[in-house]
Amino acid sequence: MKTLNEQYNSAKKKANSFMQKGQISAYIKALTEMNNYKSMMTAIVAN
Repeated sequence: MKTLNEQYNSAKKKANSFMQKGQISAYIKALTEMNNYKSMMTAIVAN
């Protein structure tokens, strides 16, 4: 769970960086990555 949280935060920082630089496609990929980690964390908590 700890590593998923670290990966989520890393993806969040990347997304913010891409957004500030105006790199839209990279930003969307980072958001998708964040969503995947968030889903995994939710699934782990549910079990």
